[in-house]
Amino acid sequence: MSSWLYIAGFMMLHNVLRDLRRRAGLTQQRLAEQVGVTRQTVIAIERGGYTPSVLLALKLAGVLGVKVEELFQLENDLEGG
Repeated sequence: MSSWLYIAGFMMLHNVLRDLRRRAGLTQQRLAEQVGVTRQTVIAIERGGYTPSVLLALKLAGVLGVKVEELFQLENDLEGG
């Protein structure tokens, strides 16, 4: 399940954190521990209610073995624009 977050009222940030986390066989708690945040932070990112810092995005991508761009995309990027 992917999530969307409105940015600055006109752009949307898309993430597939939940899908990639589950595919990796990680619980929210385990992923949170590996990147140094709380489980609530992981939940908020998965639901699209929180935009992670660049550092956190890089940590999440590293643990999940993907590029940041695979984990987070702007709406325009998804539409090819």
